[in-house]
Formats: sequence, structure tokens, C-alpha cells
Amino acid sequence: MQAKLHIKKGDTVKAIAGNSKGQQGKVLSIDRKNSRAVVEGLNIISKHTKPNASNTQGGIVKQEASIHISNLMLVDAKGNATKVGRKLNEDNKSVRYSKKSGEVIK
Repeated sequence: MQAKLHIKKGDTVKAIAGNSKGQQGKVLSIDRKNSRAVVEGLNIISKHTKPNASNTQGGIVKQEASIHISNLMLVDAKGNATKVGRKLNEDNKSVRYSKKSGEVIK
């Protein structure tokens, strides 16, 4: 079984290291096996593509590359980057909460 991660698909995160340091974006996908995530607008690379049916011109395409999850920090509802904790709610379900504000993360 793989370990639980501090971020999920759809979360807003902030890059705390790397070329995109300080930028924020929404998580598009997560690769749990390699502990990497693709974030909208972060870690942009130039990919050289051949002409094909969908892209008849070909050329250089800018797209997001994956970034290691350890370089990402969750942004809470107030817009602050925060560490993530886990606790049990009233229904004995594990929920994520912001360690900075103490609020439960939806």
C-alpha cells in the first residue's frame, strides 16, 4: 500500500523549491508511485513535437512537467501556504487540516 500524500488532485499548491519557486497553481494529476505531481502553470517545459493528425504544424509546445511533491506546499482557504496534518472528525473519518490556521481542508 502506498503512503497518503499531503496533496490531492484539485488542490491549490505553492512551489517552495525549483525553477517555479513562489508560484501557485492547481494540481492536475498525481503520480503516487514516483511522488510527483503536474501543477497548472508550474515547471513549464518546451517539448519538440512532430507534425501529426491533431497538430499538423508540429514545432515547439510549452507544457507543464511533473514536479516532486516535496517541493509543493498546500495553500489553505485564506491563501497561506501551510503544513498539513491529519485528525479524526466526529464520524471517525481521517480529515486533513491546516496546521497554520487549524481549519479542516475540504
